[in-house]
Amino acid sequence: MSANEYFNKAGALLQTIQNTQLDAIQRAAKACAASIAADRAVHFFGSGHSVIPVLDMFPRYGSYVGLHPIMDPRLMWFNITGPGGARELLWLERTEGYIDQVLLSHHLDPRDSLVVYSHGGLNAAPVEMALAGKARGLTVIGVTSAANHKINKPTHSSGQSLFTASDIVIDNCCPPEDALVPVPGRPEKVGASSTLAVIAITMALLSEITAELVKLGKTPDRIFVSPNVAEVDRDNNLQVFRDYMEFEKGL
Repeated sequence: MSANEYFNKAGALLQTIQNTQLDAIQRAAKACAASIAADRAVHFFGSGHSVIPVLDMFPRYGSYVGLHPIMDPRLMWFNITGPGGARELLWLERTEGYIDQVLLSHHLDPRDSLVVYSHGGLNAAPVEMALAGKARGLTVIGVTSAANHKINKPTHSSGQSLFTASDIVIDNCCPPEDALVPVPGRPEKVGASSTLAVIAITMALLSEITAELVKLGKTPDRIFVSPNVAEVDRDNNLQVFRDYMEFEKGL
C-alpha cells in the first residue's frame, strides 16, 4: 500500500533527524534561550510552504512570549491563482530586494536569534532574511535540505544560499525532490516530506529552548495552553496575548 510506504519513509526520516541533528538543535536552542533570557526575541521566518512552521511556533498551545514570528501575507498564498495566488507568491519570494521592505516593520537586535526555513534554501526571500540577520549580528539558524545544497548552485546574486548564510544549519534530512512515494510509470513522486520534517524539528527546538531556559532560571511565566488543562487560570491565554503586546513594543 502506498499509504504504508509513506508512513514507513516518513518514520525513517524522523528517525534520521533524531539520529543526526540533535547536536545542531541543541546548539540552536542555547542561542535562542540566551536571546529570550536577555528579554529579547527569537525571530522565525519562512515563505511559501515554509511559513507553516512559523505559524505553528507562536501562538500555539505549548509556546510562549519571546518567540516572534515574522510573517508577510504577500509571502503566503490565499488562492491558487489571482490575487494572493501561488504563482504570484513564487515570483515575489524569488525577487531580490523585497525582504528589505519586510524588515522596515521589524527591529533585529544583535542579542536576538533568527530561525529561517527553506527546503531548497535558494530563493531570495530566505537568503536575504538570513543575510540581514548576519549583517545585524544575530545568530542565524537555517532549517534547510543539505541534499539540496549539495546538488544545486546558489541563484542569489550574493552567491549565498540559506545553507552558507547560516551560523547553525539544521538539516531537514529530506530528499531534494521533497516527495517520497514513487508513481509507477512517472518520474515524479508524491507525498511531501519537508513540512512533516520541519514541524518535528520546530517542536523539538522549542522543547530544547525551554529546557535551556529552565537551566538558566528563566522558566517562562506563562505558556499558551489548551483550555482542556483545568489547572491553569481561565484567563491565562488572554494574559499571554497581553504579555505579547508588551513584548512586541520593546522589539
